[in-house]
Amino acid sequence: MKALFDDVSAKCSKLTTRAYSTSFSLGIYFLNERLRKPIYGIYGFVRFADEIVDSFNEFDRKYLLEKFKADTYEAIEKKISLNPILNSFQEVVNTYKIDHDLIETFLRSMEMDLKKIEYSRENYDQYILGSAEVVGLMCLHVFTEGNKQQFEELKPYSMKLGAAFQKINFLRDLKADFETLGRSYFPNIELTSFNTKAKLEVEQEIENDFKEALIGIKKLPASSKGGVYLAYVYYISLFKKIKGVPAEKVMNKRIRVSNSEKFALMLNSMVQYKMNML
Repeated sequence: MKALFDDVSAKCSKLTTRAYSTSFSLGIYFLNERLRKPIYGIYGFVRFADEIVDSFNEFDRKYLLEKFKADTYEAIEKKISLNPILNSFQEVVNTYKIDHDLIETFLRSMEMDLKKIEYSRENYDQYILGSAEVVGLMCLHVFTEGNKQQFEELKPYSMKLGAAFQKINFLRDLKADFETLGRSYFPNIELTSFNTKAKLEVEQEIENDFKEALIGIKKLPASSKGGVYLAYVYYISLFKKIKGVPAEKVMNKRIRVSNSEKFALMLNSMVQYKMNML
């Protein structure tokens, strides 16, 4: 009967993804059906960890994250957890042999969010590695389905894509991160005087990351290329919107892509993929 519990767990991860992210839900829909469940499992795990450090201010977040971490490793070792999100995640880790160092690196970045940190270039890069790049590598383990040579070839491109996504998130959430959570991730940038020069520097990094990432997207297996490309297109669209907004407005307004725009992007991406334009 554990199969029934595993199915319920997978549905919890899917529900979590759909509740928190329309864009990633659309991207996952464009993956081959056999890949969707494990990617939902990864997203549910990282989403819950992120919620602990971002949303539970009235609780002991340090304790909750430590318990979540301990429960995660126990679930992976025992191959079961009564937490359905962790039960779903452990199945992905054990099935696709995801390196535990990736999980540890991710959780270290979550721990960084529990502290007030003035980010240098070094710990900025460390945070992006843990919060985004290694998550992309977890997904890459699923996309390459045990092909180690293919994983190693695509690894640097996957990391660039994760970095680009995260830096765009930083720009999009600049106001909320600074005013609500008291965070400022960009190194050597004073957000109280965030200006055009600082914004352009970040945007140039993102453009370079995207340029490298697209090379890897084109090399992905057909089973995952369409879904990853859709996520790429969505973030490119969001990035273009942010680029068109003055620095002072980025600090005062959260830039977003509407659901109608997302569906239009989805249709356009589907046409490009079907016509083998990637």
